[in-house]
Amino acid sequence: MKSSFNQQRLLVYIFFLLVCLVISCAPKNKLELVSDGASDYEIVIKDQVSSDLNSTAVELQHYIEEISSVKIPIVIQNHKNNKHGLFVNIEDEIDQNQINIRVEGEDIIISGGSNSAIKNAVYEFLESYLKCKWYAPDIEEIPVSNNITVPNNIDYSYSPAVTTRTVHSRLFYEHPDFAEKLKVTSEAFPYYVPSAKVHTFNKFVPEEVYYKQHPEYFALRGNKRLPTQLCLTNENVYNIVRDSVASLFKQFPEATVISVSQNDNQQYCTCEFCKTVDEEEESFSGTMIRFVNRIASDFPDKTISTLAYQYTRKPPKTKALDNVLITLCSIECDRSAPIENNCTDFADDLKGWKEITKNIRIWDYTTQFTNFLAPFPNISTLQPNIKFFRDNHAKWIFEQHSNNPSELFELRSYVTAKLLWNPDRNIDELLTEFTNGYYEEAGVYVKQYIDLIHEKIKEDNDFFLFLYGDPSQAFSSFLSAELLTTYDSYFNKGEKAVANKPSILKRVKEARLGLDYAILEACKKNVTKKFSMVVLDSIGNKAMNPNVKNRLENFYNVCNQANITLMNEMGFTVKEYYDNYKKSMEVATQPNKAFGKKVTLLTQPKKYANENPQTLTDGALGGNSFYANWLGFEGNHLEAVIDLETKLEVSSISTAFLQVTNHVVFFPKSVTYYYSNEGKNFTKLGTIKNDLPLTKTSKINDIKYFNLNFSKVKARYIKVVGENMSEPPYWHHAAGTPAWIFADEVIVN
Repeated sequence: MKSSFNQQRLLVYIFFLLVCLVISCAPKNKLELVSDGASDYEIVIKDQVSSDLNSTAVELQHYIEEISSVKIPIVIQNHKNNKHGLFVNIEDEIDQNQINIRVEGEDIIISGGSNSAIKNAVYEFLESYLKCKWYAPDIEEIPVSNNITVPNNIDYSYSPAVTTRTVHSRLFYEHPDFAEKLKVTSEAFPYYVPSAKVHTFNKFVPEEVYYKQHPEYFALRGNKRLPTQLCLTNENVYNIVRDSVASLFKQFPEATVISVSQNDNQQYCTCEFCKTVDEEEESFSGTMIRFVNRIASDFPDKTISTLAYQYTRKPPKTKALDNVLITLCSIECDRSAPIENNCTDFADDLKGWKEITKNIRIWDYTTQFTNFLAPFPNISTLQPNIKFFRDNHAKWIFEQHSNNPSELFELRSYVTAKLLWNPDRNIDELLTEFTNGYYEEAGVYVKQYIDLIHEKIKEDNDFFLFLYGDPSQAFSSFLSAELLTTYDSYFNKGEKAVANKPSILKRVKEARLGLDYAILEACKKNVTKKFSMVVLDSIGNKAMNPNVKNRLENFYNVCNQANITLMNEMGFTVKEYYDNYKKSMEVATQPNKAFGKKVTLLTQPKKYANENPQTLTDGALGGNSFYANWLGFEGNHLEAVIDLETKLEVSSISTAFLQVTNHVVFFPKSVTYYYSNEGKNFTKLGTIKNDLPLTKTSKINDIKYFNLNFSKVKARYIKVVGENMSEPPYWHHAAGTPAWIFADEVIVN
């Protein structure tokens, strides 16, 4: 029995040895870059390397040390026989944008076709194989471990289809190292002459210098030359532009690109010669391309960029020269769905340009320029749009984010950059990756907000999500009172989840700014009893809604702490919004004898506020966008009569007017108030002249109250006359078109 037992033990021991032998002989599927706090590797770079390559090697060394506390040495050319190599090399035989990551035996090769490609390859290696994440400047997620392993069968190669990738975000412009990590440019216009990036006609042929003596250099509009655009068939204009381009290239010899492009308006030249060319080309871009081709032929070793924008968006018949860069702009498109679905005219134009040029730069838009902080549910369109651009041979994509902070700023910057590098990334996984990493425990609630608001806009097939829109357009859609309440609950839960993490809580509060802004605007419009600027006290008097007041203060404080200063592209500041909102609350709580009273218009409004006369007395106050509860008049005066229903004593009248100068919205020249008791014969009470007449330096975005105080009169009818300036001055970009005035609440007391 003992002998049999010993034999069994021997067999078990032999079996154990065989298993260990098999395991030890089995091929390993991992390379141990760091094991138990030590490494048999060294980073190998070529002799006489560039400073760029050396800094890339140092970056690789730094993050391996951050993970493992092991500082792998950097060596030149030949590594020691007893060490494995982590090679960082340029491969001359591959495309300059291509990256390669592969394992050869025990060595790891990280390479690219240029210094910038190698840097991309190193960050790809760190992110994909070492699990490093960079969510925002100085906010990264680096795993910590005594062991770093990578698969031993890596054979990865990638050449990005979009070779110049730009996200218009100060997160990248102010932090070039962060831009490198996310593989986007740290400049809006890399390679360009700094002073000639876009809309350059007025820079080459300035109105102040040439217009008075040479009006023929400028666009013929009707029967008058106006300095809106250039006359591109005028030989002297060509000579001036050519010489200006030559001078700028001489001044900036390192620059390889200059923009020769239209001013930012649609007032193109209609003279006989320009009109003939455009008719031959079957597009208003005909004169542009012929002109730019001439300039490009004078500078064959440089690139001449021009715009396919608004009236020049449709491609002409003439092909662009090889050194002409077409910048195709999608400014008109609906952002509620992919461009290919909702902006088919633009899609067709892109396909058309693809047939006549190999050099397409897309200028796309990803935020609401009139309201940076407004909810703008277009995130689900980013991937299909970028894929569509890529599939139509756009090698250069400029995604015009707000540059300044906007709704979900860090998330948008991150996601857009990632999609430019790889348009085929799973967008839902990308959003989850960021929200969980950046907002931590609150991430699930931020993601719920993103998912729901995008789901709701998809359900509204009629909603046009416009770059120059306003939250007020969505109060019957994805920003309904019910949904605002739901979104608010998500952020309440998110803040509670990270209440003990001040830095993460700050990020959640910043993410919440878009919702807070939408709710503040909903309250300004009195969309429901809950979302209203005013409440009634116990005796029926109006008082400020304390919830609104608290939300406004929180909004302002969070913006200040985050250094968020701008509300829109017109330079309207957070401080001005805060002050205007407080003024609006004061106005809203004033008694108003005109509230709810019938308004009769003697002149015809256009388009905005549903052309509803009652906008002037409905108690809902206009915001800083012309979409937000303003009654608009294009080229004509405002004349309105308010029926107070009975004779009342009045001694003051006030009306608010909006100014948005870049959108041809100006304060009235004057506002005159009248009264009557029978509604036919009116007596003048007084005129308030605009003390801020329009100049080139006028504030772009503003609200002005035209207040008149007078001795008490008894009146049943009040007439308001706002005098429109009819059209902008000759120097304005919209000269020759009708001017707008926008009016809001009339307060009578």
